[in-house]
Amino acid sequence: MTTKILLFLLIIISITALSVIDVKAQIENVPLEDPVYKFLKEMTVKRIIDDYVDDDPNLSRFQVAGMLKTMYKKKSQLSRTEIEILKKYMIEFVPEELNNKTTTSLFGGNTGASDGIKGLITDKQKYLFAYQKNDNNIFINTIGNLYYVNGIKPTVKSNAWLFDGGLDFRGSLFNKIGYNLSVLKGGAAGDSVLIESAYPPIKATFKYVENIENITNYDFTNGYLKFYTEPAEGMDLAVQIGREKLVYGYGYSKRLALSGDAPNMDFLKFMFKYGVINYSSVYGSTVGEYNPDRDLRYTKYFSANRLTISLDNLFNVGIGETIISSRGIEFGYLNPLLFYKFAEMSLQDRDNGTLFFDMQTHFLKDLELQGTFFLDENILSNLSDLEKQTNKTAYQLGLYWYEPIGFENFSLIFEYTKIRPYVYTHFDPENRYTAFGVILGHPIGPNADQLFLKMNYNFSSRVSANLELQKVRKGENIYNSEGELVFNAGGSVFDTFVADRDSDKAYFLDGIRVNDYSVRLNVVYEPLLNYTFDFNYVYNISKNLTYGNNTDQSFAYVRFNLGY
Repeated sequence: MTTKILLFLLIIISITALSVIDVKAQIENVPLEDPVYKFLKEMTVKRIIDDYVDDDPNLSRFQVAGMLKTMYKKKSQLSRTEIEILKKYMIEFVPEELNNKTTTSLFGGNTGASDGIKGLITDKQKYLFAYQKNDNNIFINTIGNLYYVNGIKPTVKSNAWLFDGGLDFRGSLFNKIGYNLSVLKGGAAGDSVLIESAYPPIKATFKYVENIENITNYDFTNGYLKFYTEPAEGMDLAVQIGREKLVYGYGYSKRLALSGDAPNMDFLKFMFKYGVINYSSVYGSTVGEYNPDRDLRYTKYFSANRLTISLDNLFNVGIGETIISSRGIEFGYLNPLLFYKFAEMSLQDRDNGTLFFDMQTHFLKDLELQGTFFLDENILSNLSDLEKQTNKTAYQLGLYWYEPIGFENFSLIFEYTKIRPYVYTHFDPENRYTAFGVILGHPIGPNADQLFLKMNYNFSSRVSANLELQKVRKGENIYNSEGELVFNAGGSVFDTFVADRDSDKAYFLDGIRVNDYSVRLNVVYEPLLNYTFDFNYVYNISKNLTYGNNTDQSFAYVRFNLGY
């Protein structure tokens, strides 16, 4: 980490000398959980804005504000509901909208926001504290969630509670540096299956998995510094060090390269945009699977480069690569301008490298098409034999149709994903494509495919509903009653190919055939700004076609969210 900090400071010193254009003091990123990203996506597909590239979507607040201002200039092309949504987000993101009519700060400040406890029950953007002087500012807010989960099948008698709370600090310094610090601490009680079903991220938190305290608990913390400058007109340059959620590549359900499901990484990130070119490079660290023995716990490193060519109102085409290594800091992967796969070969092929190509269209108004081809380890050397175990490939095809046949405020998303056997595995168990036991890429894992359909309707700026339907086909490995592997179908990220044990042929969906079906109905209601109720009904059924038995589960939960 010391090496990364020194590199970060050197880059900042070098770039500062090039800085010629001032930037608004909103450098800090908008968290990927913020629903504004969904609205940006809808407006991109509708071709109201054309500068949102969602293959690496972590945006600074000033970038979001700029897109919202562009939408406002084109509000004649928006529906009444879209205008309502736009005005809501402008209050949150556009600095000129911050005043005592739109914003409240509990403990005052000097931003023009009203203060006092009565503001907490108004329809205003809410802060604990907001302060700004010259080019420096700080905004402090509370964040938290309260879940109640109730089982339906196999029994209505099971239930669970989750509750957490914390603080979020964000702001900008010197018109160049954005910062963020957030901490969230929570507890859980009740049926563990319902807890993990309603809130999957909890399964990869150390305190929850260790489970040695009298209260089941979990925690999350993020924080970073981001330096941003515009050395020339139309050129964006940024360096970020810290921890927050990252995703990489395209995907409507989940992404093949980096889905964001695993615990947030600590990383150093370099970003460059100029004209049609978008480039980013990440060097991050995470952890391996949990082990009760501290001596067997280890750190692993994630490196990624991505280049995207974006042609307005035509298409984006990109190429990316990732490396997983558990050997400690490798200076080769700290280089943001290096082809990692060839570098990995020059380092004697000890790490886990992937390569992916993708494309997203923008030439059809209201309709977006995208696809990704993902190569794990071998680069095109075994594509002539599609059944060979070394053919560790995956692909994903999807479409996003906004306002189909004139149906306003409605979106339809369809996607197909296919992942061949042994994808995400590696001969070195410490280099498998996981963090804390969670797949970094698409969660269906190897030897599986998925049909995904999602429909969303925005009733108003306060109410939206979506319906998700999924079918996942899986070829699972076969184990005996002692849990020992009997037949490796390439269906588990934790079971790599062993030449003396496993067949050189890996047939898609071989092994124990299981079909999983799921339905999720979600309704989001925001009665006042920053207070959100999230209602969910989930039904899952798993059909074991090999042994002829089925299992099903259904539950409902409501989440109250404070913050975003």
